[in-house]
Amino acid sequence: MFFYEVIPEGRVEELTYSFDDSLLLGQIVQVPIGRRVVPGVVVKKVAQPDFKTKSILKVLYSKPLPKHLLKTVKFIHDYYMVPSGQAVSLVLPRGVEKQRRRRKTEQMFGMIDDKTFYSGPRRSRPSLRGSRANSRAAALRNAPSLECPCRLPANIPLNAPQKSALEGLLKAPGATKLLYGVTGSGKTNIYLKMAAMALSEQKAVMLLVPEIALTGQLVQVFKEVFGDRVVVIHSQQTEAERHLIFEGILESEEPLVVIGPRSALFAPVAKLGLIIIDEEHESTYHQENAPKYSAIRVASFMAQEVDCPLILGSATPTVEDYYIASMRKTVVALKEKALSSAMKPEIKMIDLKDRGEFSRNRYFSNSLLKAIADNLENGRQTLIFHNRRGSAPLTICDNCGEEILCPNCYLPLTLHADDYVLQCHTCGFSEKVPAGCPKCGAPGLLHKGFGTKLLENELKRLFPKARVRRFDADNKKGEGLDAVYSEVRDGEVDILVGTQTLAKGLDLPKLATVGVVQADAGLSLPDYMAEERTFQLLTQVIGRVGRGHIDTAEVFIQTYQPEHPVLLFAMQEDYLGFYEYMISKRQRAGFPPFRFVAKLEITMKTEAVVLRKVRELVKKLSADTRLIVSPPQPAFHERTNRGYTWQIIVRARTRKVLLEALSGLDPNFKVTLDPPGLL
Repeated sequence: MFFYEVIPEGRVEELTYSFDDSLLLGQIVQVPIGRRVVPGVVVKKVAQPDFKTKSILKVLYSKPLPKHLLKTVKFIHDYYMVPSGQAVSLVLPRGVEKQRRRRKTEQMFGMIDDKTFYSGPRRSRPSLRGSRANSRAAALRNAPSLECPCRLPANIPLNAPQKSALEGLLKAPGATKLLYGVTGSGKTNIYLKMAAMALSEQKAVMLLVPEIALTGQLVQVFKEVFGDRVVVIHSQQTEAERHLIFEGILESEEPLVVIGPRSALFAPVAKLGLIIIDEEHESTYHQENAPKYSAIRVASFMAQEVDCPLILGSATPTVEDYYIASMRKTVVALKEKALSSAMKPEIKMIDLKDRGEFSRNRYFSNSLLKAIADNLENGRQTLIFHNRRGSAPLTICDNCGEEILCPNCYLPLTLHADDYVLQCHTCGFSEKVPAGCPKCGAPGLLHKGFGTKLLENELKRLFPKARVRRFDADNKKGEGLDAVYSEVRDGEVDILVGTQTLAKGLDLPKLATVGVVQADAGLSLPDYMAEERTFQLLTQVIGRVGRGHIDTAEVFIQTYQPEHPVLLFAMQEDYLGFYEYMISKRQRAGFPPFRFVAKLEITMKTEAVVLRKVRELVKKLSADTRLIVSPPQPAFHERTNRGYTWQIIVRARTRKVLLEALSGLDPNFKVTLDPPGLL
């Protein structure tokens, strides 16, 4: 009889179990916990305890998880103060204990649709060899064995600046390096070159992208170069597909290129040789639901553990990461466009208060309308950007002033005029637009503000012969940019309207003009990162034009604040100027990277109780002179159907001080740590 510590999946810590046979650390097993049966991971062999133990029920895989994943689970548990079982849930796919019905080989592996394991040619995928521990894996063993030519590209062309940047990345000290490259500078070629180098050493590559839907081109390029080695993971795959992908990666004896969002970081590759995080500034690399973590921080730990490079690529790196990388001398700059024909776009700032510029339309300036008309006449494309979807974000009664709010979130409902419904963009609640005010019964409801659906309809009215398409989170399946990208690229769409879906990762040969309808919309949010996010988004959307395909490139930035420094830095495409402006403000105010930050939130049924509890905590924490404690304030979503939520922001010079101060808190408080900088 042998005894092991196992981490079961869930909000639990390690538990001791017995088993008749010897097991390897990292093996995935099935164990009883209470009345449930859950998957878990063997993490330690122990002596027979002095208490009665339950037995491990089943070994799901004979091959264990890689050692670096076991260490990563412990890191997430310690660093983010989450139960070990929640950290394990990041590694194990849902339904890992299920026996999957065997499907045709080409259905499981061969479809080139980003939904299955290998996305390369059907005839040339790597064979899967090795022992299997259950009938599902045995079914895979019976699949036809296909040969893998395992050819690597002979040459990936780099221009002089790219070669210099590659040399800088290879020479930079430490594991984590920051590749700061302006939009269109060719960071992808450097990624490809470094990936080829890792594969030639029989080591796997991980490429993290913000969202698969926003980076279809990058995935396509990697498929073209490394086709039969590329594995794509994303949230649109079914539970069974994700499970089979996990199994294929675990059992594969060939080095692979794994591409996906933050969850791809936990793919069970055996020998990890390179991690790339593209658009490292994106907020999607931070998981907001439990267990909360930053993929960049976790990747930094992982790279140190396996002694492999971690490349963070961005045209607008986060202020914290650029500061830390500068201190460590690990910033590598790529400041020139890749194509000699690339040009700096002509950028025009238009004051939304200038009525003369909006004599023809309230949403689009006369200058922007003229540019759209010229593009239609000359077969060129226009991109209209506004980071708010729907038709109108506010519905109020013209008689009593009552706002129509979500019954769950108590936030204003957004009008979607195409379906004539009011929808909550936080919880998804929707209802038909009422005939009158729910409070006073008056028929006069007013819809205020505008979103992408309204802009789409307005452009169709202004340019009835134009082919107008909207791309945002409201697109139905098969209508998103990833589904119709080839049509957009080939010029079959004249005017693109959308949110940040259109701001990133697009290289459209016929795109001549970008119009930002209201550039300052996000500047006033109560968040110390609001200015940074606005600058990043504007820089990304400006970078969609002037990429060397056509001889014209212009950008129209409409704003109520034409003198705002953040907009001026974005207009000049001056990241370093913005960085100096921002880092000075952060230092004076005591925000990251100069302080560690924690947000404490508490939700109670009544406002009186929540106020009493936050005030008691503020008084207690304020007694610690090492802390900067904010006054209690309502959370961004203050009122929901769960009650009232208030928050406290606590800052300290070191993470250790912050953790010490927050130990032993009232369990009703939810803690979110926002650690600055890289590991």
